[in-house]
Amino acid sequence: MACMSVLTRDEAQNRAQLLDVHRYTVELDLTTGDETFGSRTLIRFTARTDADTFVEVKPHELRSVTLDGEPLDAETLDGNRLPLKNLTAGEHELRVDAVMRYSRTGEGMHRFTDPTDGETYVYTQLFMDDVQRVFAAFDQPDLKAVFELSVKAPEHWTVLANGITEHTDGVWRAAPTPLISTYLVAVAAGPWHSVRTEHRGLPFGIHCRRSLAPYLDADADEILDVTRACFDRYHEKFEEPYPFDSYDQAFVPEFNAGAMENPGLVTFRDEFVYRSAVTDTERQTRAMVIAHEMAHMWFGDLVTLKWWDDIWLNESFAEYMGYQTLTEATRFADTWTDFGVVRKAWGYDADQRPSTHPVAPEAVEDTASALLNFDGISYAKGASALRQLVTWLGEKDFLAGINTHFNRHKFANATLADFIDSLAAATERDVHAWADAWLRTTGVDTLTASVDAVPGRWTLTLDRDGSRPHRVTVGVYDRDLSDGRTLSLRERYETDVPHDAAPEPRPGTRPALVVPNDLDLTYAKIRLDETSLETALRGLSGIPDALTRAVVWNSLRDMVRDGELSPSDYLATASAHLPEETDLALVQGVLAFASVHIADRYLRPEERPAALAALASLCRDVIRRTEDGDNPGLRLIAVRHLIDVAAHPETLAAWLADGTVPGGPELDPELRWRVLGRLAVLGAVDEADIAAELDRDPSATGQEGAARCRAALPDADAKARAWDAMFHSDDLSNYLFTATAQGFWQPEQADLVRPYVARYYKDAVKLAARRGPAIAEATGRWAFPAHEVDGDHLRLGEKCLRKADPIPALRRKLVDQLDDLSRALRVRQG
Repeated sequence: MACMSVLTRDEAQNRAQLLDVHRYTVELDLTTGDETFGSRTLIRFTARTDADTFVEVKPHELRSVTLDGEPLDAETLDGNRLPLKNLTAGEHELRVDAVMRYSRTGEGMHRFTDPTDGETYVYTQLFMDDVQRVFAAFDQPDLKAVFELSVKAPEHWTVLANGITEHTDGVWRAAPTPLISTYLVAVAAGPWHSVRTEHRGLPFGIHCRRSLAPYLDADADEILDVTRACFDRYHEKFEEPYPFDSYDQAFVPEFNAGAMENPGLVTFRDEFVYRSAVTDTERQTRAMVIAHEMAHMWFGDLVTLKWWDDIWLNESFAEYMGYQTLTEATRFADTWTDFGVVRKAWGYDADQRPSTHPVAPEAVEDTASALLNFDGISYAKGASALRQLVTWLGEKDFLAGINTHFNRHKFANATLADFIDSLAAATERDVHAWADAWLRTTGVDTLTASVDAVPGRWTLTLDRDGSRPHRVTVGVYDRDLSDGRTLSLRERYETDVPHDAAPEPRPGTRPALVVPNDLDLTYAKIRLDETSLETALRGLSGIPDALTRAVVWNSLRDMVRDGELSPSDYLATASAHLPEETDLALVQGVLAFASVHIADRYLRPEERPAALAALASLCRDVIRRTEDGDNPGLRLIAVRHLIDVAAHPETLAAWLADGTVPGGPELDPELRWRVLGRLAVLGAVDEADIAAELDRDPSATGQEGAARCRAALPDADAKARAWDAMFHSDDLSNYLFTATAQGFWQPEQADLVRPYVARYYKDAVKLAARRGPAIAEATGRWAFPAHEVDGDHLRLGEKCLRKADPIPALRRKLVDQLDDLSRALRVRQG
């Protein structure tokens, strides 16, 4: 197999100086079989000078190439690069006729056959450099062009694209796009179930597989209400109107990301079409993703990064705008609590690993390196930095700068310097210095509180371990003397860190609790003063505001990870306060950290049973507290986690047999597979039970559930089959690979699977090289033996990094996983 080349920054800059790309005319034929499709491309472009260059394409078969009517030798294709020699200055037409291969990994043109009804669907995911898997292109973000697409599809299919489509004689033609980047072109084809409407003169549509039609219909009003509300709110914020001719949202199968911001055709993972009961926080997450992707229509699509070192100009802005706009425009008013619990923890963890990088790196050398930066830093840290910028700058000046940016660079490309210049035009503050401090540096600052008190007044000092300026809100709380448990807010005030002068004393008695960063407006680890920490451990559930509780829970989480609070103390705090917690995101976040990190990694194996018993008791407390049905979401979270930590099969087996949890909820497909998965781990079911459940639910998620259960069986033959399916066969799709990996490693089965730990590194390196970045990422994330926390495992992994040369996507995941393993070892050692 020829080696595929990654595009370097220097190559992209040189090609951008040479070429002006005008228009692509792309013809796709999706009627040629199950394995391949036809792809014909006409590219009209201008060369500014005489020179050599290249066009990218990754064909199964390159049938012909002509330049200005003259044939080129297809045999000159070198990996994914077709050289264009001796170009003369002036206008050119390049025609490429190729046969392309469908993907099973979510890259390029992904093909999926629904096991429920046998219907087939295809869709594109062209991000970074996967357009080359679908049609020939000068594939870099700053060579924007107009795209005209036509698609020949089976008779009963519908074809969706970036623009409005029309259907004649078996061919679907999409309206020409405005100027967009190659990675934003999109096609989704199949017998879609669609719900269509119109808003502000534009066609809106939502689409899913036919087998999911009842579930989409049930939520269509909610999805479209959120879409319309965000659309209207963005038009209040932004002076530049929505720049495309329609807005479709397609929920597609086996999608690797949460969603993709293709102009006019956003693609989402179709797990967002809920087949089973979900919590309101999960509905909020779906709504946030809708808001996030819509923000990209301006941040990323209208104005696009010039090169991949400015990923944050896309993702940080969409992340910030998604949460903020959802809060302003919909019923989901507490989105920043969920951000603090889920997204910020993601950012904090990523920023403390060896692989950390600035939000806006000085240079990203090539596309393979750029792909690694779609992480908690580019999303969560970047969004946190923007939230801090708005706090410091003021929203009026912030929006003025954004609108200047859109006006200057619409339908073009921009850099960090361009954006900062746009902000600077709207304010007298030194935004260039702010950008240097916040966007060009790595790591997490720590703000440590100390309180000095004398009769009648007290003083807070915040010491900073780090380099960034912070504007924070300080929350001051007193105990409610009526019950001794509830805390009441005395005051909130803003302060800057580092302090410009000595902190001024505050009047009154010493507070019971002082919370720096009370509204979570900055990005920093927080250390409470000694009195406040004691108050938090004893009275956390008495803090009146969920966002403040999130700040405190995050502080306790960080302390556990840094070895400053014992895992057992965290568990005790969770046991004391979660039964009183009402915020769903907090309950879910704390339980997830307690089970996945503390019970499975930070505690020694002999301590794990007691931890699981404590978590089970906690979940039963929550279930008892929700028997009146007032909080079904909270009850659902507790039921899910009780299933996951069950040490004995009898209760779960009874639930499965009865089809319900006593007092509810009934076991829908998600809960049934969750129960069966835990019973498989415990050795209480066999292949016949799994097959029977798959007969009951033969859907795509049922297939994944069965794969997860089979891999989880405590049987040597079952483990061998699962390992062979993952590492020695390339038949598994991205989702079936992930499901198998999720089932394989179980702490309860450590002795059984220990021989596979050493095999993992050799087999993972080969698999990643063979199947590419998407499977490499899944291999590093889901197939990694994270439960095996010991020095021998760490040394095995470090040896692999030194000697085995894994591809960049796998190397990055292994670096991160091994750093987490090293941290777990330190926590265990106390």
